[in-house]
Amino acid sequence: MAKMWAGRFKKEIDEKVNDFNSSIAFDYVMYEHDIQGSIAHATMLGKQGIIEQQQADEIIQGLEQILKDIQNGALEFDSTAEDIHMFVEAELTARLGAAGKRLHTARSRNDQVALDIRMYLKDETIAIRDMVKELIEVICELASQHTQTVMPGYTHLQRAQPVTFAHHIMAYAQMLLRDMGRLEDTYKRMNYLPLGNGALASTTYPIDRVLVSELLGFTAPTQNSLDGVSDRDFCMELANAIAIIMVHLSRLSEEIIMWCSWEFKFVELDDAYATGSSIMPQKKNPDIAELVRGKTSRAIGNLTTLLTMMKGLPLAYNKDMQEDKEAIFDSVKTAKLCIGTFIPMLKTMRVQKERMRTAAAKGFINATDCADYLVKKGLPFRDAYKITGGLVAYCIDQNKTLETLTIAEYQEANKLFDTDIFDAISLDTCVKGRNVLGGPAPEMVELQIAQVQSQLHNA
Repeated sequence: MAKMWAGRFKKEIDEKVNDFNSSIAFDYVMYEHDIQGSIAHATMLGKQGIIEQQQADEIIQGLEQILKDIQNGALEFDSTAEDIHMFVEAELTARLGAAGKRLHTARSRNDQVALDIRMYLKDETIAIRDMVKELIEVICELASQHTQTVMPGYTHLQRAQPVTFAHHIMAYAQMLLRDMGRLEDTYKRMNYLPLGNGALASTTYPIDRVLVSELLGFTAPTQNSLDGVSDRDFCMELANAIAIIMVHLSRLSEEIIMWCSWEFKFVELDDAYATGSSIMPQKKNPDIAELVRGKTSRAIGNLTTLLTMMKGLPLAYNKDMQEDKEAIFDSVKTAKLCIGTFIPMLKTMRVQKERMRTAAAKGFINATDCADYLVKKGLPFRDAYKITGGLVAYCIDQNKTLETLTIAEYQEANKLFDTDIFDAISLDTCVKGRNVLGGPAPEMVELQIAQVQSQLHNA
């Protein structure tokens, strides 16, 4: 395929250099957005009288037919094309002749590329945001079934205080709500039209950028032509939002992996979302969660790639910026793949309520409540803390728990203890007593679920 920029050059580009320079192997995914952008551009050129209206109509019809031919498989991408923009323009010129050559009037590939990737990522941002929303809905449904399911809460992976499974899993709903917000904010800043900025200094043609912006659903045109063609903040910002989503999924994956182990056995994954061993018939491996945890590194790496690529670039466009696409496209693909697999995995996951409660009954996770009992009787907290610590040490020596101590043993530690201590340190009391906003008490978690669902309904 002849290069559109070949006039300045006396020799054909080296075949290896052409392969090195070409991006159609990955930017072909933007074909629909490239054609939509070109249709809007042609519409504006005709309306402004920059080209004849008849030619604009021919161009629009030709582009619409190319789009149909690609979609139905009648037209295949040319692997020798430099990029998707050149492929579409060359195909249009081959079909229309001179009229096709007029499409590129008043634009550059620089602002065309910037337009296409914004349009493509706008759609992908909304798609990922909708998937995150669905995942939050699944978490809320799961949590609503387990507001009374007591489990140990952990710090430093040590049993700390009793919570419920609903309270625990809803922490991830809060993380993902923030992720939705980041995606929405990214979309807002992404939604500005760069077309019309030209190569870097706009154009002398009387174009109407506001019209094109409206035709393509942008908020408004960009305000500085240098920034418009060289801005990739939206790529970095989306990559950052995706990396944080993946970190959140990775944290939940890590917990699911632990919870599936025989040492915990808090949950069991459906057979459809686990794998076996080639030699150990007893194994049921949480490979999906492990893959999500592993793929998180790709999202983090892609963000680093984009940040590093942009950090040393002068204004305006530089060929380095071709590297934006593979990195952000991979992040988008990875996020959609992982979230799409995570949703049904959580939906089908079985929660082992009795195992959770048994674990909560061990490890002295009601020790804080024992100390609080003494504080409510008038003892300073630090004194209560020391007395309770002594009781725990005594229990360990005697192979007992706080629940199995006698009232005589309690009163030997401190006379303020009475028989109501046993109710105060029961797991259900410990959980229900934490009925402050944001706490694990069932009514507070139910309130949290309702608030999250209301946010989703209005989103």
